[in-house]
Amino acid sequence: MAYERFTREALSDWMKGDGPDSDVVISSRVRIARNLRGVPFPMLATNAQSEQVLNQVTDAVNSEELGTIGDFTIVPLSELNELEKKVLVEKHLISPNLANDSRNGAVVLSEQESVSVMVNEEDHLRIQCLYQGFQVKEAWDLASQIDDVFEAQLNYGYDEKKGYLTCCPTNVGTGIRASVMMHLPALVLTQQINRILSAVQQVGLAVRGLYGEGSEAVGNIFQISNQITLGQSEDEIIDNLHSVARQIIEHERAERRKLMLDMKTRIIDRVSRSLGILTYAAIMDSKEAAQRLSDVRLGIELGIIENVSATALNELLVMTQPGFLQQIAGVKLSAEERDIRRAQIIRDQLTGTK
Repeated sequence: MAYERFTREALSDWMKGDGPDSDVVISSRVRIARNLRGVPFPMLATNAQSEQVLNQVTDAVNSEELGTIGDFTIVPLSELNELEKKVLVEKHLISPNLANDSRNGAVVLSEQESVSVMVNEEDHLRIQCLYQGFQVKEAWDLASQIDDVFEAQLNYGYDEKKGYLTCCPTNVGTGIRASVMMHLPALVLTQQINRILSAVQQVGLAVRGLYGEGSEAVGNIFQISNQITLGQSEDEIIDNLHSVARQIIEHERAERRKLMLDMKTRIIDRVSRSLGILTYAAIMDSKEAAQRLSDVRLGIELGIIENVSATALNELLVMTQPGFLQQIAGVKLSAEERDIRRAQIIRDQLTGTK
């Protein structure tokens, strides 16, 4: 299949290597919502109207202007099976909404998968840029460039007072959602996390789990994002998130230092036990895997574990998800079969025998 490379490999290029402040920030993301003027929002559009949107976006993707930014492939969702769509969700390249309920839905992917543009999701266009580590400003710069190319060729829905028009009123204005995915185990272990997250919400930011709105914060991974898109400029939104995230980074690092001063032996024991269980377990459910991988990641950042890379753990974040497990198996698996295969993949990854 022409699109197999996007669903067979767990690790996108943006998840490889060490980005700035990657000891705390796993990734940075900026998403821009846009709609075409004169065309109903996807939930109200007819099949012909959503096809019209897809055709116009396809023309823009094939333009010379977008080619100056990078190589892009448009992937119609109708050409993927259910497992392949689930894998793209697990890789954060499309939303569950696009995977489950979309007419003429598609995703535009860059070669490195650092850019994904969802077509006919909740809005006609959702431009998403992903960067490794704490690079929210860089993600915004790239998203803005791509948005400019599309805006030059597509007639966006825009109001002089309200700004860019979107299906959900909370996105009206700039249409921007910026977020950072943060690993905060020390704040959780020292029971400081609730205080920090409460303060974050009071300054207009939202806290979600690994897969965004409605998802649980498993494995001590939290997504921090802006809630307000109207009444603030793009730069104000980005700067506010950047400032708050920087403070959270420093709080997490301070608590890690405190852990190593006050309970070093217990932390070493916790990290080592989790690594041992992950290395030898024959069965592992997703919640336990996420928690023990979080312990190992903390051990890497504290210098307790030296023979495992953070990149390998990033890969396991995707490889141990239900869709990817079944995609690799080539068959639908029961919950127990997934737990057995999950344990095997983790063992192989950590021992270098995959």
